[in-house]
Amino acid sequence: MKIAVLSRNSNLYSTRRLVEEIKSAGHEAITVDHSLCDLIIEQEGPSIIYRGQKLEGFDAIIPRIGASVTFYGTAVVRQFELMGAFSAVNSQAIVRSRDKLRSLQILSKAGLGMPKTAFTNFSKGGEKQLIEQVGGAPLIIKLLEGTQGLGVVLAETKKAAQSVVEAFHGLKARIIVQEFIKEAKGADIRAFVVNGKVVGAMKRQGAEGEFRSNLHRGGVATVIKLSRLEKQAALNAAKALGLDVAGVDLLQSARGPLILEVNSSPGLEGIEQATGVNIAGEIIKYVTEGVKKKSFKRDKNQ
Repeated sequence: MKIAVLSRNSNLYSTRRLVEEIKSAGHEAITVDHSLCDLIIEQEGPSIIYRGQKLEGFDAIIPRIGASVTFYGTAVVRQFELMGAFSAVNSQAIVRSRDKLRSLQILSKAGLGMPKTAFTNFSKGGEKQLIEQVGGAPLIIKLLEGTQGLGVVLAETKKAAQSVVEAFHGLKARIIVQEFIKEAKGADIRAFVVNGKVVGAMKRQGAEGEFRSNLHRGGVATVIKLSRLEKQAALNAAKALGLDVAGVDLLQSARGPLILEVNSSPGLEGIEQATGVNIAGEIIKYVTEGVKKKSFKRDKNQ
């Protein structure tokens, strides 16, 4: 099989591991920087030009689309899909998961546990009501476009919360206000889902005095065995958003597991090092099975 890893940096741990596992499985691996792809749309059908060459004959792609290039990256994924390639992550599922508000709306509709969240237009004087809707301070304020813990603020008092919300609104920045789960104690769980199974899970503990548990911000990861409810919550969240490969972030609370976020391009370094599980290998197994199933359906319909 000929498999492309869509990544802007071939030296990243996740990209390197996926390429290693593709080659280990006996397939051809090519890293494609999706930001350098030109999409050709014409009557003869869709095509992609990359560094002056036409990309052809790909059986599958594994998207590693960064948040800063979601629009163009998903357009490239969609083009590959239209050209017949199997994608480890569906283009529409990437779009759904990247929109924090939309993904929370979908998870809420699916009846999944989550911190109470409020969103409003830039309504002048509505800051107090917004804060009260999630139970008052302390609370979390998040930029809708934030990643890796950036654009996330803990407001410990109502006055501080009101000031931060007013400041963001003054900048016309889209934010959500979220209930603070005190009993989580600055920790969360990352469950890695591949093809309807949790293949690995880790607990991430924030650095001393840090409420964010992101490994990029000094958090420490340790392996964890999920409870039945935590495992089911992770699987249900990935399914609700249509993601066959996902990193589901959960909080442990007094009322059960709460979904924080579902990531369509979860990093492999932290989870592989914490668990010792070959997560990249699990993704490649899923991709090769997906290509075979797609080929079987195509042959059956001919």
